[in-house]
Formats: sequence, structure tokens, C-alpha cells
Amino acid sequence: MKQFYLAAVIFLMTAASLWAQKELPVPPVPAIRQLHHDKILNSLQVISKLHNKKDTIFPITGDPRLNVAINRSVRITVNNMRAEIELDKSLDNNAKFGWLRGINEMLTGFISQYQLKAIPSVMLPALVKAFKDAMKLEQQGASILPVITDNEIEVGNILLDNFAFKDNPDFDKAKNVLVLKACQRDPENILPILRRYPDNSYADSLITRAAFHNQDKLYDYAKASDALARRIRSNKDPLVKLISKLSTMNTGRMYFPFLDDLYHGKLTLESIRPYVENDSTDGYYKLLVGTRIGYAARIERGDIPMAENVLTERLRFKVIERYINEINALHDVSNEKVRFKVLEPLNAQELYYLAVLAEEDIYTSSFVVGVYPRIFQRMKHPSSDSLLDLVHHDFYKKFIKMSASYNTLDDFLKRMSKPSSVKLMRHFVDGLEKTPTLEDAVDVADSYASIYNDELRNLILDEVKQNLKTAEKHGTPKGKVIYRLLNTIFESMDSVHKVDITALLGIDPVYYMPLKGLENGAGRIIMQQFSYGDKDAAVYFSAFLSRFSNNNWKIIRKPYWVEINSAKGTPITIYANLPLDETKELDTKAQDSLISYLDVQNLEPTIVIHRGHSYYLQETINRLPPSARIVLLGSCGGYQKLNDILKICPSAQIIASKQVAAGVLNQGLIDAISERLRQGKDLVWDDLWKTLQGRFTGGYKEKFDDYIPPQKNLGAMFIMAYTKAMMQEAR
Repeated sequence: MKQFYLAAVIFLMTAASLWAQKELPVPPVPAIRQLHHDKILNSLQVISKLHNKKDTIFPITGDPRLNVAINRSVRITVNNMRAEIELDKSLDNNAKFGWLRGINEMLTGFISQYQLKAIPSVMLPALVKAFKDAMKLEQQGASILPVITDNEIEVGNILLDNFAFKDNPDFDKAKNVLVLKACQRDPENILPILRRYPDNSYADSLITRAAFHNQDKLYDYAKASDALARRIRSNKDPLVKLISKLSTMNTGRMYFPFLDDLYHGKLTLESIRPYVENDSTDGYYKLLVGTRIGYAARIERGDIPMAENVLTERLRFKVIERYINEINALHDVSNEKVRFKVLEPLNAQELYYLAVLAEEDIYTSSFVVGVYPRIFQRMKHPSSDSLLDLVHHDFYKKFIKMSASYNTLDDFLKRMSKPSSVKLMRHFVDGLEKTPTLEDAVDVADSYASIYNDELRNLILDEVKQNLKTAEKHGTPKGKVIYRLLNTIFESMDSVHKVDITALLGIDPVYYMPLKGLENGAGRIIMQQFSYGDKDAAVYFSAFLSRFSNNNWKIIRKPYWVEINSAKGTPITIYANLPLDETKELDTKAQDSLISYLDVQNLEPTIVIHRGHSYYLQETINRLPPSARIVLLGSCGGYQKLNDILKICPSAQIIASKQVAAGVLNQGLIDAISERLRQGKDLVWDDLWKTLQGRFTGGYKEKFDDYIPPQKNLGAMFIMAYTKAMMQEAR
């Protein structure tokens, strides 16, 4: 819309000036000033060739005829200014020198900014006109502020950088206006901009705007000790004053999740101080949950509370720190009263938030045996729809997804009436195109893979089809793609339809990985394992090396990593950094040293293995080579981590787990994958999984059931297909 507006304005301006404006002949120029005129003409010539050295016309629009007209208008305007300067008897020699220099500075300013991609071609005519208008005002001793106010930032910057206007009486005011315009254009960066200009005359109103736009960022800036922080702390706006006060308190961050209620007077600092100053207690967690439920009620009405995301992340942190870590750590304790004692003070709503915010960390048994049943045990009327009403349907799609993953969805739906359950599942599938990310759509895909109730699967598939019809008739491209892909993926799981998902989606194979797809140009497969120096590392790394201590493999030890080469069969090299002391960050130093070595040797890993706890996963993703075709995660990390991986490796096949992985199972997968490849076999995931399922027994067999092979990782499959489809839509 903005580009259309600019183009329209330029067209009207050019058309009017083209037929109304006559070109003035430039009078004979004294030799002393000829060089300045030559520089202007040369700059016009440079501009005409900015886009292409062979051009004679600078392409400002997509219309060649209009470009000719606009270029002619620009040239006439510039030449007329030259003529007027030479003809103006009120100007002495120095003044004429100055204005000729100013014209050329304006043109060279455009050239340099265009080359830096800091100004679009479409602004050239506006710049020339603005300079002409400003020149007239300057010659009259008047303010150029109206010209700066009426034009875009890019034009204003070039004018105020021009020496011809440095002494204008409103130069400083004009500078302030440019800062204001920059902040209005980019409200997300108001504070970084103001940090450079803390004395700007509009700073107070802009700080207030920033406070309502991003409270978390304002808190960080207010806490500093620079000029902007002092300006923030002196601001009189009530919200800014509250955030400033919190920023000066040692426990300010602990109060911050309650900012909206504090601002609106629903809470006071004094009333919540006992909980905040004892944040490791149940009381602080209960306060967080109660506040979140209140916010959820407002969100249902379309009213988004301030710092809502800060509250959610704080709540997630307390869920893991105080409750989930403890019940996970006691997973081998058979006495439920002992294992789940920490959950005793919590009501149904508080347990609900434990579940939905611990997706990436909660063990299967912690959910199925601990949290889930206790939710309903704590309810006077244990119905699912009553539970969702209590939390205002907050995170309900996530709870459905988790219930499907842990095989409690049938039980959950049976705890409400049939019409209510049907309505809920329809809502679960509806509106997936309306959210800013694909998380809800990925949750639907992952849930479908975990549902074995034919009636429920048919309901979801029917609703996907209905949404697809609606999207094709009235929807957005995003909606069409989401529901078309879900329909295709879900039908591929139905033996009746016999859908070839690879062919239909145009993605790489997901049911197998061919050996040739993993080899480099020399026919060698490169594998890389990321290891971390936590307390479990010594055990799993020793076991890892022992599995390759046989005649089929040769181990070479280096200062920061080991290199394991196949001695027989397919050439394979496995590189694994040593799990050195994490407290000194020696483990990541070892990883970086290995990565540098691989880069110098031009060795690109096609199989990547993450070993270590889930909280290390982001470190692995940050170092993930784009060449990876198979990624063994262990702990999945949820939608965001899958999405991050597929942004780096768009066609990677991902092996993940619904819960925290086990070292024995990871090693079993590494053994099976490396041995099959060494024997020259493709990796057919169904066959490999059947072999491993027969190998594990007892508790490990149950845990292996939580591992998801690539062909069943519908979330990853969906993200791959969606990315490809949207790229095609954009063409």
C-alpha cells in the first residue's frame, strides 16, 4: 500500500511538473564555477547508470514510458536550480558556490544511500523536489521543518546531512522530527533509537509508547545507568513509573509477571510481597496460576494483558524447577505417595498448567500416573469440560495433543458429553491458519499420529476436509496449504486410500533413507555426535566407545574429539567431541574445535546425533550443520525445536522422543544405524524399528515406544511440506 501511494504521488508530481515546468537555459558559467556544474552533471549521469551501467534512464517504476518522463523531470528540476542560482543577482560568489555544492551533495547522497540499499529508487523525484523547496526556504531565512515533516525519513536524512542546511534555525527541531519518524515507523525499536538520542524533544511520549508496546524491553532499558535510563525513570506516565520502580528493585523481575494487575490496581506490591520473596514455595506458583487464569479470561474476550508472555515463561520455569524435575527424578520410585508428594498442595487448575507447560520435560509416567489422574481427583465434579471452563480453555489444544500422545485422550473425551467432545475436537482442528506460528497445526498432525480410535480419527479427518473446502472457497493461501497438507498426510496413514505421500507432497522420502543419500563425493558417510560434559556423560561416552571397540571399527583419539572409522564395508567416519567439563564450557569448546576441523577438511556430516539433556538441545541446534540428512534428537523439544532444525536442514529426517531420552536407547539406535550403513544397506525405518523393539525389554521397551521414527513424525513431515508449499505459492 505504501509503495503504491508513493508511486501514485510521484506520478502526479512528475506529470504536473513535466507539462507545467519549462526548462530554463543555463547562462554562461564563469570558469571559476564550471567545475561545480560539471560535478552535478556527472552525478546525474551516475544516477542514470546506478541500476545498470548500460542504462541511460534510471528505472524508478516498472513502466518504461513513465521512467523516461520522471528522469526528464528530475533533470529539468536540477538544471533549473543551476540556472536560477547563476541568474540570481542577490547571491554573491560564495553563496552560488555553496548552493551548487549543495545540489551535488544531494545527488551524491542519493547515490551512496541507494548503493547501500538505504533509499529506494522511487524516492529520487521526491528528494529533488524537497531540496528545491528547502533551498527556497533557506534563502528566505525560513525554517525547513515543514519540508522535513512532509517527506520520508530517507529524504530528510539526506537533506539534513547536506551542508547547505546546517545553519537553518530549526535544524535541531528537524533532527528531532526524523527521530520521531524513525520511531513511528519501527515501534519495536523505539528504545534502541532513543538510546542514541536520549535528549530528543519527543522522548517522553515515545518512552510512554514503548512502555505499552513492550514492557519487558522497557524494564531492561530502565535498569541501565545511561542517559536514556535516567530519562525513563523521570517519566511521569503511570505505567512507565511502575516499570521504572520495579527495575530499581532487586526482586523486580519476580514482580514483573503481575505487571498488568499491578498497573490496573488489582494487586499491590505489598499484597504479593510475601509470595514473591519466597518464590520457591507453592504460594508463588499458585499466585502465578491464578493470575494466568485471570489473563486467560481476558484473552478469550480479545483483551491481551501486558507482559502476558513474561508471566507464561515464569510460570513454565516454576513448573519445571519446583515440580517436574522432582517427580521425573523419582521415576523409579514405585510408591506414588512418595513420588508425587510435591503435587499434594495443588488443585486441578494448578495441575493442568503443570501438564501443558511441561510438554518438553515431563516423563510419560509423570503425566499418565501422576499429573493427569490427579487433575480429576481434585475436582468436585470431575468432567473435562468443567476443567476447561475453569482455565478458560487456555492451552486446551496443547492439552489435547499431550493427551493423544500419552494415550489418555479417550479418557479425557469420555469425561464430557458426546456433543461436547465432538465440538471440542472440531475446535481443535479449526482456525489453524489464524495463529502466527504453525504450532497448533503441528500439534494436530502429531495428535493424529497418536490416535487409534477410528471414530475420533474420522472426526478429525472430516473436519480437516471441511476446513479445506472453506479455505479453498474463502480462505487465505496459508489456510489452503495447512488443510491441504493435513488432509494429504492423514490420508496417507489410512490404508484404504493408499496415498503416496512423498509424491503428493514433493518432499524427500520419509519411510527410508537411501545409503547414497548420506555419502559424500568420495563415497564416505560422515556422522557427528554432540556430547556435553554433564554428570551422565562419562557413563554414556564410555559405553559409546566400547560399542566400536571391535574389528569392524578403528578409533583414533584426538585432544578434543574421537574419530571412529569403519575398517570394513561402507566407508564411515564418526566424529564425537569429548564431553569435557561443562562448568568451564570445555565441552562446547571441543565442539567448536571439531566443527572448525570439519570445515577446513571440507567434511559435511549427513548424520547428526544429540547426546545430553534436553536443556543442551539448543546448543546443538545452534551448531547444526545444514548438510544433516538424519538428526537423532533423543528429547524432541516440541514444535519450536523441530521448526528450528528444519529451518537449517529443510529435508532432514528427525528421530525424536516424546519424553527425555535414555542413553541405552540412543546407543541402540546409533549401533543399528551405523551397522546397517556399514553393511551397505539403506535405512528402512519400519524394519529398523521392528528389530530394535525386539531387542529392548522391560522398562526400556516401554521407553522406546516413546521414540518417533521419521515416517511417523507427522509434525516434522508437515513443517517440511508446508515450507516447500509456501515457497511455491510465493513464486
